[in-house]
Amino acid sequence: MTDRRITLAGLLVGACFLALAVAAATLPEPVRRGVWLPLHLTLAGAAGTAVASVLPFFVAALSVAPPINGIVRGGAIALIAGGAAAASLGVAGGMVPLAVAGALGYLAGLAGTAVAAFWPLRASRGPRRPLVVAAYGAALAQVLIGVGLVVAMLAGLPPVVEGWALLKPAHAWLNVFGFLSLVIAATLIHLAPTVMGTRIVPRRSAVVVLAGLAIGAPLVALGFALGDDRVARIGALAELLGAISLTTHALAVWHDRGTWTTDPGWHRMTLWSLVAAPAWFLVAVTVAAGRILWVGAVPDAWSLSDIAAPLAIGWVVQVLIGAWSHLLPSIGPGDMAAHAGQRARLGRVAIGRVIALNLGVAVVTMGGSLAWTSAVALGLIVCGSVILMSLAIFVDAARTTRVGRLTRPPVPAVSGG
Repeated sequence: MTDRRITLAGLLVGACFLALAVAAATLPEPVRRGVWLPLHLTLAGAAGTAVASVLPFFVAALSVAPPINGIVRGGAIALIAGGAAAASLGVAGGMVPLAVAGALGYLAGLAGTAVAAFWPLRASRGPRRPLVVAAYGAALAQVLIGVGLVVAMLAGLPPVVEGWALLKPAHAWLNVFGFLSLVIAATLIHLAPTVMGTRIVPRRSAVVVLAGLAIGAPLVALGFALGDDRVARIGALAELLGAISLTTHALAVWHDRGTWTTDPGWHRMTLWSLVAAPAWFLVAVTVAAGRILWVGAVPDAWSLSDIAAPLAIGWVVQVLIGAWSHLLPSIGPGDMAAHAGQRARLGRVAIGRVIALNLGVAVVTMGGSLAWTSAVALGLIVCGSVILMSLAIFVDAARTTRVGRLTRPPVPAVSGG
């Protein structure tokens, strides 16, 4: 129960970062540095904290291993959250020492997350799920290198500063496509069938997903670092193959989904989110990989603004919303009555929220490609409104834990398939 409470607390901290990202998007352009500040609050803050919260929990659950001491778990989450906040504030405010301290704290938090995830495997009493565990390990190794590049640049290490034009895309690929996307994809391999009420069965597409995403980003990063077009293009093709396979896997799981007779709103929220998100990941990878395939390993092959909406909102944020909507009543503290209340609250306006979020991402993406500023603004307003509504619903549902335990008698669980 302690480990579950820590996981839930980390998700709530990630939700706070998401709210800050929406607020940062309303700041003047020089303050937010274009899309940099909202994007880093979303990816490094919200998603990074969520990964630190959920990854050790999933590894222990899949391997039937006792979780590590709560102090280690909580400390890792705190270091990542504090590091992300300090680094974002330091870069946005031009305070280099604060940015360096934040990045170093983030690295320490990642190391703590690795210990929390893999140390308990020594006492595993079940199958270790080697493919998923290896993917988690590869993801953590990539982000350690990616963040390390930023620390070296901020510290003024000459080779890194001089080569930052090519190392910046390498840093981005390692962190976003290597770390976050690989962790999310590895988690969805097991989480998506559970959410959709079907069996977790071995699929070839899952192997291709994890292999493609595990080697794609490092090869692209290496290609940029060396200025080698061939290596970068091979990595881009591997990443693209992994993204295509992930979408194929999501559709296959959707085809085998169970038929739910209760909590329709909650099930729609979780199912639809986890199916739509891989499609936006494929869009982002297609654009990012396509630029490399077209121009090679040059600075112009990386453009954050082109993929920010499908990558950050359509992929990462949508998975966060779908995952926390499933996890809160599934692993959160509270009795059966509290969980039933949580499912009812989390399913509020489910269809409208999912459709509006995806339409907003589509409008932002199309508006950006056509240089249509008003369309981009409208799409961002829609996306921001849906995100804030989902955050409010999540926090309200989390509050029902104690209310349900204190005021409601136990009732049978109402979900089934």
